Amino acid sequence: MSSAREVIITCAVTGSIHTPTMSPYLPITVAQIASHAIEAAAAGAAVLHLHVRDPVDGRPSPDPALFRDLVAIISEKTDAVINISTGGGHNMTVQQRLEAAMALKPEMASLNMGSMNFGLYPAAEKFKTWKFDWEPRYLENTRDFIFKNTFADLEYAIDKLANGAGTRFEFECYDIGHLYNLAHLVDRGLLKPPFFVQSIFGILGGIGADPENVMHMRRIADKLFGKDYQWSVLAAGRHQMPFVTMAATMGSHVRVGLEDSLYLRRGQLAECNADQVKLVRRLLEDLSYNIATPARVRQILALKGAHKDTP
Repeated sequence: MSSAREVIITCAVTGSIHTPTMSPYLPITVAQIASHAIEAAAAGAAVLHLHVRDPVDGRPSPDPALFRDLVAIISEKTDAVINISTGGGHNMTVQQRLEAAMALKPEMASLNMGSMNFGLYPAAEKFKTWKFDWEPRYLENTRDFIFKNTFADLEYAIDKLANGAGTRFEFECYDIGHLYNLAHLVDRGLLKPPFFVQSIFGILGGIGADPENVMHMRRIADKLFGKDYQWSVLAAGRHQMPFVTMAATMGSHVRVGLEDSLYLRRGQLAECNADQVKLVRRLLEDLSYNIATPARVRQILALKGAHKDTP
């Protein structure tokens, strides 16, 4: 890790975990997601991690046309780094999840580093009525669901995006084993540094949101990747702000956004993604850290630059 304390703020704008019933502020349409993203960038988010949703009922969608429209709007208003999710939603195949990134060839895309249980079903117990019929089924189906990211899937994504489009990855690591999966691919020569390693805490099926786990993740990442990586941290739900603040003091970058938590603070829903970005920015600046600009992120992560299809 660089000793320079420039912190990259990533904003995950809407995701595929939360459903419309959970918050009236969750952006659903392309226009809503774009507005949230542009405001988050203005507030200090240098990287925008993007999903799209069906504009009619808010369910996660893999539609490349929606992604294309979203990216076009955002790119006109900000120079933030566009990061298209390949995590998709739990109703999608691997091929569907990769389709938009393969079509748009972004600077960055997320890449989940291993198959895992991914349990959202406890959230279904918190609501008695729903805005849309699909929501409780979508959540309950995760009780008997494996989020599939095999080595063959990872190799396919690397070939199509890294090799085929010059896209670099946000390597999403939900457990210690995912770090070793990444190291395996690096040892085989399939990936080149610098690596942007996103440690994720608090998802049911992944590593728990315990402070000692943050320290352990950092130790193992240091052991495996040395100075060849940049470390970022996100935590689900109520753990979001405490964990990213703690991790920042250990040298990490941070990710916030309504994909990861619907709240600004206890009992208060975030009305927009920018509110979370502003809050974490204040925390970071109070710790005397600088906030990385999109231009610096492109240097730090060796990105190809905006509006370029290939390396």
